[in-house]
Amino acid sequence: MSSADTSVIRLDEVWKTYRVGSEDVHALAGVSIDFLRGSFWAIMGPSGSGKSTLLNLLGCLDRPTQGACYIQEQQTAGVDDDALSEIRLRHLGFIFQSFNLIAQLSVRENIELPLFYLGWEAERSRRRAEELAALVGLEERLEHRPNELSGGQQQRVAIARALANDPQIILADEPTGNLDTATGTQIMEMLKTLNHQGKTVIMVTHEPEIAAYADHRLHIRDGLIDRIESADN
Repeated sequence: MSSADTSVIRLDEVWKTYRVGSEDVHALAGVSIDFLRGSFWAIMGPSGSGKSTLLNLLGCLDRPTQGACYIQEQQTAGVDDDALSEIRLRHLGFIFQSFNLIAQLSVRENIELPLFYLGWEAERSRRRAEELAALVGLEERLEHRPNELSGGQQQRVAIARALANDPQIILADEPTGNLDTATGTQIMEMLKTLNHQGKTVIMVTHEPEIAAYADHRLHIRDGLIDRIESADN
């Protein structure tokens, strides 16, 4: 198996069940799928289909009720919170629709945040933040606060922060949802470039024109995989 055919995330008969009143609600109902290294996926589906639950499991923000989830061949179902945090820090980068930047911190400090938790020393973190700010075109905004930036600039900070730990996997939840069309296109071109550089990108979106950037489109309905479409189909 070549490195390009290596699974970076694998789900094996994953269920996620919530207790609502006296009933069990199955947000995911036996999902099995491999996400290969360097692939670009869009997860799509109607509201309540299970797509956000799926992304949370992929990002180690939640655990399956049943079944197995592997991140870089590490099983996540039975590990404690500290071990899950370590997996997130080592392997995953997150981009959120609402940016999730810390208002009191500068651009530089927001980018540096994952590195603080990884125990990087200050000067090394500073150099990394400057490098990433330049990558996303914000080298002149390092000392600005989020409220001094446009929505597109805030999302670029979020991308830089997601790249701080040099993750192999980038998870994005509606990354263009709060942006105008032109800015959304810029963000998607940036994600496509990162994918071409070898990053695995998995995003949730409800917009077909955004999903078109992905090589594979995973459609979820009622907690099940409805269908998978590939760009060459």
